[in-house]
Amino acid sequence: MANSDFWAVVPVKDFKNAKSRLATVLNATERQQLSRTMVQDVLGAISAVSGLAGTVMVTHDPEAADLATAFGAKVFFEVENRGPTEAVMLAVRLLAAEGKGGMISIPCDVPLINPDEINFLLETHGSAPAVTITPAWDGGGSNAIVCTPPDAIPLSYGEGSFKAHLETTRRHGIEANVVELPGFGLDLDQPDDLIALIDKSSKTLTARYLEETGIAARLNADIPKWSHG
Repeated sequence: MANSDFWAVVPVKDFKNAKSRLATVLNATERQQLSRTMVQDVLGAISAVSGLAGTVMVTHDPEAADLATAFGAKVFFEVENRGPTEAVMLAVRLLAAEGKGGMISIPCDVPLINPDEINFLLETHGSAPAVTITPAWDGGGSNAIVCTPPDAIPLSYGEGSFKAHLETTRRHGIEANVVELPGFGLDLDQPDDLIALIDKSSKTLTARYLEETGIAARLNADIPKWSHG
């Protein structure tokens, strides 16, 4: 890896409040365990990437912090849950203040990512100042953003963030490098996303959890209701 000063940034919401959009198909306990398992898949993939200088989790949840520590990541504690934008920007400001070369923001709900995808993003990233963005499968969200320097642009997550980040990048005189990747593309946020993950028959901890708990079978019985079509 030409640049070994990239830091991964992973924002994690409190598990007890996570994935409310899945409340129509998963109860609170299931949503909490799904969140824990996805974090383990994401941290596992990140920890296997030799081209990263380190990983930072931004969270208010002590349990999430313990998981981060178990995978060798640093933890930046939030005083309260303020959402992914504020969490990532907290890390961005700290990394920039420390003179770090770059950062890659990775959400905690993309269990299909793998070290090869992360390495590809870092290897195809341009010379600073530069921004690389990987969109969600539906083109709405930004599921990975690589920035050199870490504060190359201000970030803002939410509905339509992919298009918004493209516009922000252009305003800063940078042409974003857009890279579509299947693992990063699937974030588990809606019932349809769970079906998509189950259909891929992956070997992730998340897929195993959905199978072993019977959630996958339960959701498959409702495919006409939740299918992408």
